[in-house]
Amino acid sequence: MQKHPPAADPAHPPDLSALPALPGLPDLSVLFAPAVPPAPPVPPAPPVPSRAALLARLRGGPGGPGTSSLRIRPALPPPAPAVVPAPTPAAVPAPAAPGRSRGNSAVPELYCPPPQRDDPALADAVEDRLIAWAEETGIYAGRLDEVRALSLGRYTMLTYAHVEDPDRLLAPAKCTLAQWATDDYYCDDESAGAVPLRIATHLSQALAAIDPAHLPARYAPLLEQAMCADPVLVALRSSTEHLSRYATRSQLTRYRHEMAALFSGYTAEAGWRVSGRTPPVWEFLAVRQDNSFIPTMVMLDPAGGYELPVEAYADPRVRGAVLKAASASVIVNDLYSMHREDESAAVNYNLPALIEAEEGCSRAEAVRRSADLHDELVHAFEEESALLSAAGFPPLIRFLADVWAWLGGNLEWHRTTARYNPAGRAPAQDSGPTQGRTHGPTHGRTHGPEQGPTHGGTPA
Repeated sequence: MQKHPPAADPAHPPDLSALPALPGLPDLSVLFAPAVPPAPPVPPAPPVPSRAALLARLRGGPGGPGTSSLRIRPALPPPAPAVVPAPTPAAVPAPAAPGRSRGNSAVPELYCPPPQRDDPALADAVEDRLIAWAEETGIYAGRLDEVRALSLGRYTMLTYAHVEDPDRLLAPAKCTLAQWATDDYYCDDESAGAVPLRIATHLSQALAAIDPAHLPARYAPLLEQAMCADPVLVALRSSTEHLSRYATRSQLTRYRHEMAALFSGYTAEAGWRVSGRTPPVWEFLAVRQDNSFIPTMVMLDPAGGYELPVEAYADPRVRGAVLKAASASVIVNDLYSMHREDESAAVNYNLPALIEAEEGCSRAEAVRRSADLHDELVHAFEEESALLSAAGFPPLIRFLADVWAWLGGNLEWHRTTARYNPAGRAPAQDSGPTQGRTHGPTHGRTHGPEQGPTHGGTPA
């Protein structure tokens, strides 16, 4: 079992008053300085680290005494590494691009790190426990073979590349499957009971399952009865309880906040469907920032056995970088799910389809532009994280490095899962500009029980 350092104490953060001033990065000491008189003058700061050193710190994790357990493993080499000239000392190696997907040549190369690890035995251990839990809660009753085929255990193993303990991996796996079930049962799949006009009410109850509502004594038993009668609410409550074994109260509050934002995104998309409205691309991207992988990503530090203090997570620069990564990862989902959505009779929304309709271009060109947006966001996350890592605050460095590894695992899962790369599936033919077609951000949704779980707002 991997040993983890003690969680950082937000009440006693490190003294960062001696940090060098970085171009474009204000002094972070204001964020973490204790409420005491200012420290006496310090010697002149050392020179600003080079960009190469900052990127190396992001990719390699913190260094120095007592930080060995905070480092993540080196990335696994790509399947077929190309022969490249040896870099000069000043060169900064770019993360390896995984290349075209196996079985899905319609998706172009994306700028993203390779997966940090691939451990099938660990993935299977998580998968077995997850399926047993799903059966216990009652979600996807009679369809657990389809849930297993999604390989969510592998997804969690790939994205939480720093975690070796199956039970720690099981916590985010449970939370993720519960999120997908919420979207399916309440928003997408009418055969499973979804009622468009009751989506907001159902999602409010879902939030009460993870952030308990406190009713007067007369009504509390009725709420408890509802919580125990609905498999989705049972799963949401149970998964949050599992997460609480490893998360501090602050981390749980952060998770609940991001889940509330996710449910807001679900509601916005439901409004598009009910009204029959196709949103402009800018509006779609704004909603997609909420309806993204962010609730999964914020579990990185509790699963990893450390804590990114709330002052650091809430800093606009940190949050901005993380949200860019979340938006990039959900574009990956749009690119890999678009053909599956094209084959569905459901009203679907995804970025390539919306760009195609709004700009009057071909589907192939819309895919290329979507890939360019993904790469822009990943480059921005990389650059901003490198600057933030220069602060030398180990929990922040670890968290940003974990997000970087998460991006690589997310792409690898999309590249290899049978959901988007089934044997014999031929890519959909490129079409001309869409006239009057309505699409939707569904993370690969389809309707009807024969299609298996459709899991919209998070990885899919």
